[in-house]
Amino acid sequence: MSIIFILLGLVLLVVGGEFLVRSSVALSFKLNLSKMVIGLTVVSFATSAPELLVSLQAALDGFSDISLGNVIGSNIANIGLVLGITAIITPLAIDRDFYSFNWPVMMIFSIALYFLLKSGGNISRLEGFCLLIALVIYLIALITRSRKRTGIAIEEVDESLKTVSNFKMILWLIIGGVALWGGSELLVEGAVDLATAIGVSERVISVTMISVGTSIPELAASVIAALRKEKALSLGNLIGSNIFNIASVLGVTALIQPIYLKSEALLSNDIFWMIGVAFVLIPLAFLPTRFILGRYKGVILFVSYSIFVSIAFLG
Repeated sequence: MSIIFILLGLVLLVVGGEFLVRSSVALSFKLNLSKMVIGLTVVSFATSAPELLVSLQAALDGFSDISLGNVIGSNIANIGLVLGITAIITPLAIDRDFYSFNWPVMMIFSIALYFLLKSGGNISRLEGFCLLIALVIYLIALITRSRKRTGIAIEEVDESLKTVSNFKMILWLIIGGVALWGGSELLVEGAVDLATAIGVSERVISVTMISVGTSIPELAASVIAALRKEKALSLGNLIGSNIFNIASVLGVTALIQPIYLKSEALLSNDIFWMIGVAFVLIPLAFLPTRFILGRYKGVILFVSYSIFVSIAFLG
């Protein structure tokens, strides 16, 4: 039953996330927000909804390790798994904005998360609020840079959603909200039961199975784009997703329910993997072929992720 709960929970999260994205974009068009702003903010927030609901539900249920493990594991999966597999399928070009803005911001948020947890063993409501303020500053800077420069990749926005009726928009919003809530309930309950059944901690399940599950939409979209030889996948979008996971998911969760560090392995092992796979993108971006993330670099990322998962279970 635990596995059934997990699988059903993941399906509901994917379905709920899709409906929430569509309703959010439709509402944004009705509010006359520009396509650029919608892509950089609304879509990014909506696509982080599965991680947010899972982390919030886990924190409210007293399983803080799942809240933290979900975000840390998702960030590792975004780079090691999603980016690794996509680069194996087709080489990716790295733009200047990656190393001049997106990557440094991701590293700042990642290292800040480490010190927040190390200093007090928790993320308080005040610290959650500070994370959200930092996210707002990041978004303002992102939008400002995007207006000044052309060619910066943003999330794809379906312009057909401009004509969606109010009734359909509200219906999508309700379906998305209910599916996300139900999916998070089932996923957290199934994960806790499975961890107990196979004799591992909630932290192990969260940094592996749950984090991969909540990263499925990004993985599916990236692989499809790569197979079609499309330029829809942007390294910046994946980096942005990692920033949103830390700032919005943990920020909102901590604001509602402070997040306490229970498993020391999250601080002594997992978060160093998160920082490490993020840091290694810079040497991969420049050596030996500059500004190209080729297939063998993708293999390095994928193998690194496989090692991380193996160590998590064996440990």
